Parts: sequence; C-alpha cells; structure tokens
Amino acid sequence: MSARGALGEDSIAHFCSITGASVREARKYLERHRRLDAAIDAFYNSSNSAAKPVPSTSKLTALFDKYKDSDGPDITIDGTIKLCEDLNVNPEDVVLLAVAYELKSPSVGVWKRQGWIQGWKSVGWMQTALGNLREKLGSDPGYFQKVYNYTFEFARVEGQRSLALDSAQAFWNLLLPHGLKGGGLTHSPAKSNNAEALESTEEGGWKEEYTELWYEFLNQRKGKGVSKDTWAMFLEFVRSIDAKFSNYDMDAAWPSTIDDFVEYARQRLAS
Repeated sequence: MSARGALGEDSIAHFCSITGASVREARKYLERHRRLDAAIDAFYNSSNSAAKPVPSTSKLTALFDKYKDSDGPDITIDGTIKLCEDLNVNPEDVVLLAVAYELKSPSVGVWKRQGWIQGWKSVGWMQTALGNLREKLGSDPGYFQKVYNYTFEFARVEGQRSLALDSAQAFWNLLLPHGLKGGGLTHSPAKSNNAEALESTEEGGWKEEYTELWYEFLNQRKGKGVSKDTWAMFLEFVRSIDAKFSNYDMDAAWPSTIDDFVEYARQRLAS
C-alpha cells in the first residue's frame, strides 16, 4: 500500500508543511517509515538535512491558518495543543518557552501571525528548530537569560504587575532544572575575601534542593505574587550564590524578598 493509501493526503500535506519537503520526498519517507512522526524524524536525521530550505512565507502562512481559531485572527490554546500533537512535543516542554521568545508570543498558548512567520523563518523548520532551541536554552547562559526574562512577560496575566506565585513556580520548575543540567545556569560566584565563602564556592552553588527551599519560603510568606524585579534578580542570585549562602552581600541592591530568603535559608541549613 502506498503512503497515500496508508496515511492519506492529509499526512503528505502535513509532512510537507512541517519539513518544507516536496510531495515526492514526503511519499518516499512515509512509505518507508509508515508513521508520520517517524517519517519526519527520519527526514531531519538524513545526511543532507542541514541543506533543507528555510520555510517559505506561503507555507508558514498556510500552516498558521491551519492552527488558528476559526473565528479569530490568532492561534490560541486549542491550536497550540494541536500543534504540539503534530510536533510530538509535550505542551509543558521547556523548549516551548524558547519558541515563545523567538516567535514573540504575547501570552501562554497564543501566537500572532507576524511573529509566527518571522520567528520560524529565523529559526528554521520546526522539528529541527525544537532540538536546536532546546540545546541552546540549556547550554547558553546569555540565551537562557533572554528566554528567562521574556517568560515573565509571557506568563503574566494582562493588567497584572506581578506573576502569580503558582505560575512563577511552574515556570521555574521548567527553566531551573534545564539550565542547571545543561550549563545555562553556570555558577559565577561573587568575589569574596571571606575564607568560609571561598571554601563554599569550591563546593558549587545552587542545588536542586534549594529550589524547594525557595518555594517553601515563598509559600510561607503568603505573598500574592512575584514582582518583575524579584524574578529577574533571582536568576542572578542563583548564578552567584555559593553552596552555604555565605557570600551573599546584604548591603547590595538585592530585592528584600531575596534578603529575607537568605536569612531563612541560612537558618535552615544551620539546623
């Protein structure tokens, strides 16, 4: 049975829209691999995948129209879920934060036509771009910071100055482990003449269990949300603090929330 008969014209068209391949190439890969996701993966793993064309405006426009709301100008939650299904990516995958940054998504699950077209033309065809963006987000400290800072605006409810605490924790849960694992949160300890601080620096900086300590502290404070200043400075704090919080400078221009957390963390570590 041919790929046309086995998977249908929709699969061929979807293969072409995602990869930029010709109908002939689509049929070849679908006949060989029988499943759409496997065929797309094989296409991008082929030896000449680096030479694949940049997506055209017309194809990106058609793809946008496929996912956008039938009664609105944008792609919203339903279209985003369908897109994730077609790309075989979890809607809660951290890579979608990098995609949101590149495509200038105004809010969670929403994509504008201009950002969609310009973004995908910049980063390349979707399946390849996802892998590249995931690796870059995890390993490139500068890029990690750009996506991290963008996430605050992306995740914040319109009209609100702060990010709801549960939302902030959800996005930290995506970003922090990815950056710690890949090097995007590379430890850059602050200079100190304190012998204890220097010794602690040699042990490394932020640990995964400190993230839970941070959440515990925030939840006990019963605050309404996380300010933009706290969100941004927390990244620098994670990158610079030593393993015992001994190099923290209380006289520096840190948000009061972080000042209070350091006292809380020191007490917890001491006990």
